Amino acid sequence: MYLTCLPFEMLTPLQQKIFNTMPANIITTDDLLEFKIELLAEIKELLSSKSKISPEQKKYLRSSEVTELLGISTSTLQHLRIQKILPYTKIGTIIFFEWQDVLNILDKNKKVAKSKSSLSIFKN
Repeated sequence: MYLTCLPFEMLTPLQQKIFNTMPANIITTDDLLEFKIELLAEIKELLSSKSKISPEQKKYLRSSEVTELLGISTSTLQHLRIQKILPYTKIGTIIFFEWQDVLNILDKNKKVAKSKSSLSIFKN
C-alpha cells in the first residue's frame, strides 16, 4: 500500500495513524554517494579475491595465463601447440592447457647445471 500517493487528508484515520507513527528516513544525495562508494569498494574486493586463485589451484589454464606464467609470447605458445610439444584442449575458440602438462614440459626440458669441478677450465 502506497500511503504517500494520496494527500494526507484523503487517508483513512487508521492510515493517518500508521503514517504518523512510521519513522521518517530521509536519504540525501550524500547518503547515496556514500552508499555507491561502499558498494563499489565491496564489488572490487570480491572481484580481486576471486582473481587471487593461483594457477596451481586450477586444473586448466587459459592461453593468457600460460604465457604470463612462462614469460613467453602468444606466438611461442602457438608454436608449442602446433608442434605438439604442449597438449591442449579447445572448446569453441578458447584454448585450455592442463597445469600438470605445463609442469611436465618444464621438467622435461630442465637443464642440469654443471658441477664446480667441471668449471675448473675457467680458473687461471
